[in-house]
Amino acid sequence: MTDQPPSPPPPPGFGPPPPPYAPQHPQHPQHFAPQYAPQAEPPPGPEFLGVDKHNSVVVDAAGVAFEMYDITVEFPWPEVRSVHYRASPNGKALMVAVVHVDGRVYECVVTAKPRERLQGWFAQLAWVLGHYRPAGY
Repeated sequence: MTDQPPSPPPPPGFGPPPPPYAPQHPQHPQHFAPQYAPQAEPPPGPEFLGVDKHNSVVVDAAGVAFEMYDITVEFPWPEVRSVHYRASPNGKALMVAVVHVDGRVYECVVTAKPRERLQGWFAQLAWVLGHYRPAGY
């Protein structure tokens, strides 16, 4: 066996990133695998937004999103089989359901205050869904 000098102590912190993660130089453009390529923003289009004190429903070019008590669930259009909506049994809220392509159903309820707002939401939601899902919801 030969005596080797002790290795230097590691630098503080994590140190520099390993070579595959090092920043690219401008003369070497960054290449992405097709599934990881940056996605283009969807073209602008009509939007629906129904909001109450705790929940919200958003329908836009990206798809459908529910926010319930600070938890957001997003459904991009390719993952949506259908979207359904109706008034709650007491007529004070909008109930929106998304049927996922795998068959699961997700629902969000948004209270309309004042109550007359519900009819406006129905008209706007029908128009926006018709724009993104012309063959049906």
